[in-house]
Amino acid sequence: MKANLHPEFKTTTITCACGNVIEVGSTKKDLKVDVCSKCHGFWTGNLKQNTTGGRADKFKKKYGIG
Repeated sequence: MKANLHPEFKTTTITCACGNVIEVGSTKKDLKVDVCSKCHGFWTGNLKQNTTGGRADKFKKKYGIG
């Protein structure tokens, strides 16, 4: 490999707004994020599902068809 071509790979800490700290390998120093797997709705099971129907159902409801 060529010398001084690749960035330095080091251990990095990722800190979430909820307080969760994760240690990973990265070329960046310390990272701060808004959401992580501990507090994101998709991973915690608290994500709201929209089950009101699709475009066709909305059209039919709006114009009183069917």
